[in-house]
Amino acid sequence: MTSSHEPFAGFDAAGSGGAPAATAAAGGGPRGPGRAPEPPAGLRTWARDLWLGARFAAGGGREGWTRTALTAVGVGLGVALLLLAAAVPAMMHTRDGKRVARDTASTGVLTRPTDTSLLLADVSTTFRDKDISGVLLQPEGARAGRPPGVRALPGPGRMVVSPALGRLLASSPLLRARIPYTIVGTIGHAGLMGPAELYYYAGSTALTARDADYQHGDADRVSGFGHRSNSDVLGPTFMLLLIVMLVVLLLPVAIFVGTAVRLGGERRDRRLAALRLVGADIRSTRRIAAGEALLGALLGLVCGAGFFLIGRQLASHVTIRDISAYPADLTPNTALTVLVALAVPVAAIAVTLLSLRGTVIEPLGVVRRHLGRRRRLWWRLVVPALGLGLLAPLFGTVRGNAAMNEYQVTAGTVMLLVGVTTVLPWLVEAVVGRLRGGPVAWQLATRRLQLSSSASARMVSGVTVAVAGAIALQMLFTGVNGDFVRSTGADPARAQATVDTEGVGIGRLRQQAQAIAATKGVRQVYGYVDSRVTQAGAAGLADASNDAYIPLVVGDCDSLAQLAQVTGCAPGSVFAVPPTDGNGDDAAMRKYARPGMRVDLNAPYGDAYSGKPRLWTIPAATRTAPARIDPTGSYSWGVLATPEAVGAAELASPSAQVMVGLDPRQPDAVEYLRNTAAGFGVDSYVMNISGTVTSSQYVQLRRALVAGAALTMSLIGASLLVTMLEQLRDRRKLLAVLVAFGTRRSALAWSVLWQTAIPVLLGLVLACAGGIGLGAALLAMVGSAFHVDWGAMATMSAVGGAVVFAVTLLSLPPLWRMMRPDGLRTE
Repeated sequence: MTSSHEPFAGFDAAGSGGAPAATAAAGGGPRGPGRAPEPPAGLRTWARDLWLGARFAAGGGREGWTRTALTAVGVGLGVALLLLAAAVPAMMHTRDGKRVARDTASTGVLTRPTDTSLLLADVSTTFRDKDISGVLLQPEGARAGRPPGVRALPGPGRMVVSPALGRLLASSPLLRARIPYTIVGTIGHAGLMGPAELYYYAGSTALTARDADYQHGDADRVSGFGHRSNSDVLGPTFMLLLIVMLVVLLLPVAIFVGTAVRLGGERRDRRLAALRLVGADIRSTRRIAAGEALLGALLGLVCGAGFFLIGRQLASHVTIRDISAYPADLTPNTALTVLVALAVPVAAIAVTLLSLRGTVIEPLGVVRRHLGRRRRLWWRLVVPALGLGLLAPLFGTVRGNAAMNEYQVTAGTVMLLVGVTTVLPWLVEAVVGRLRGGPVAWQLATRRLQLSSSASARMVSGVTVAVAGAIALQMLFTGVNGDFVRSTGADPARAQATVDTEGVGIGRLRQQAQAIAATKGVRQVYGYVDSRVTQAGAAGLADASNDAYIPLVVGDCDSLAQLAQVTGCAPGSVFAVPPTDGNGDDAAMRKYARPGMRVDLNAPYGDAYSGKPRLWTIPAATRTAPARIDPTGSYSWGVLATPEAVGAAELASPSAQVMVGLDPRQPDAVEYLRNTAAGFGVDSYVMNISGTVTSSQYVQLRRALVAGAALTMSLIGASLLVTMLEQLRDRRKLLAVLVAFGTRRSALAWSVLWQTAIPVLLGLVLACAGGIGLGAALLAMVGSAFHVDWGAMATMSAVGGAVVFAVTLLSLPPLWRMMRPDGLRTE
């Protein structure tokens, strides 16, 4: 290993005044007077030294293999999550393809039956916050199409179900009563977006095709399934949320991969000092160290692939916020996989060389660790400043349908978060350098941090970035919440659910209201029929689109009182309710909805009048009543009448709505209500009354964030545990010596806890500052006002701190074993 220019082992200079290797390497002394510049190492030299380092890592006995194994596990955990991230685009594409393949909205509606057409009706429902998708099928021809994943269309009264729904039906008699069809088969993988999806197809013979005006009938006539994609176009705000979420979830992973390749630094430096003793120069020792890290990184790739494959096989058994996937759907993108396979070994070599740049390695087995000059802050602030400079031109531009530079957003966000990790070592060093005195445990911890603050900062840097990114993302979600969540104006205190049924007149409304009132858990029932009227001479108009349409609402007095401020209501009463805030045809109300006026109950939908006029006279005793917002958040206008006033008149395309008050003491009250409504027919559906309505894509994104955050925090915890165990192994002899000299074991345990607590506290403070700064920049991009959710920030900080302290507690049992007297034994 001795180079031709080294006359003595461990020295890099020859001739008079030659400087020791460490001094020359560190730039602390001049070169020898006859020393020529050393030429850069060639590819062959690099390969030789890297191979030699790999051999040392593989042949270092139990200690070497343990260190290499820990490095491989740490890198493997990060690689597994990176491969999972690389598989997400393919998984989402596959899910969207399956959704389109079974969708009928993309096929177009037929007006006449064909040999391949079929009727279908949506009978989806909800059971205890679980969405269940259901479709009734009725083939009209011998060659009617089959939905994907279904071998044969189910016959009348039979159904095919997803495996998850089959298990749920078997364990839930309440739901089984709502979906009573006989199970004759299972939907295959091609027809389901995930193994946890609740889906079924049922056969029927009672469906009727809707007409051209979409008013009569209860089913759509379609030609098949999934002819074209109907994916929604995502706006720039949604894309910004998605980009920031991916950066926040994946950046901590990259940081932990870089930390894992530096495990065992103290033992490695002692080995390198021995190599200096036998003649290796500074550059060779660094390349050999890089070879050791390279072997750990390559084994980490293998471990990561194994972890990913194992996790992929278990994916079908894991559901996070309704998101699940089949193993076959989790196939990493080829280009991203190659990038990960190349980036991890390169990063291992680069990180090792950079970490040794400031390390002085001398012969005789001694590693000199001097404090040197303090870290400088100015260049560490340049990184977040550059990130802010990239995002500043985008302030106020991410709105509407404006184009957005995704690469600029990604680079700026990454640099702002990386800036947090660059400032963290300076902050830890600046704070712990001023700590003095205290109990023994405190002194042991602070002295260790003063001597090796970099390792502690690296250990918590991933947590710091994760918390900072989560705070910024939460601020962004809060700022754009109004773009995806709108208020309905509903009053859930008056009613908690509605039952809507198409084509229901006054007689059937009474029957439905009685059935609902008799349902378990129902307290109050308000029901009415919604129809409309037009002017008396509408039949003589050439274009029915010019008719004056006035809503007609028929219900009892209690129900009408929920829609308007009616006074003195009695059977036979009629009220004229003018439009509120221009929401309606005020001119038509004043002209046609007057007492004594004749109106036509046959108000057609479309451009042509059909049928015969059905005239009805508005009673002379009709009074005007102001509108009142109903429990669903809507204002009604038009003519409000009791059933006695209308009599047996035939209404035009009536629909019934029953507003239901539920008993809060009965947790399954809404489920019993859904069971009752299921017996009304396929055109009946139950809706919960809520004060807000949220975009489905926004909901899915937040669910994906929860799933990704859970995986990232799991990785953080596992990686931290591996890192801490390796640090304890490096200090095993020191711990055993301290115990032998009488140091209390509890003091050593507390010192380990303080060594973790101080950097974690500083990291969380920095994370809050960095997260607020990034969040403010993101809010400025979307044009939202600055706002900090202090409760969410406290929660995220608590979660990050809890992960670190949980890892510290898990490391205590190995710590007790390492303090045994046999730790003094050496080889």
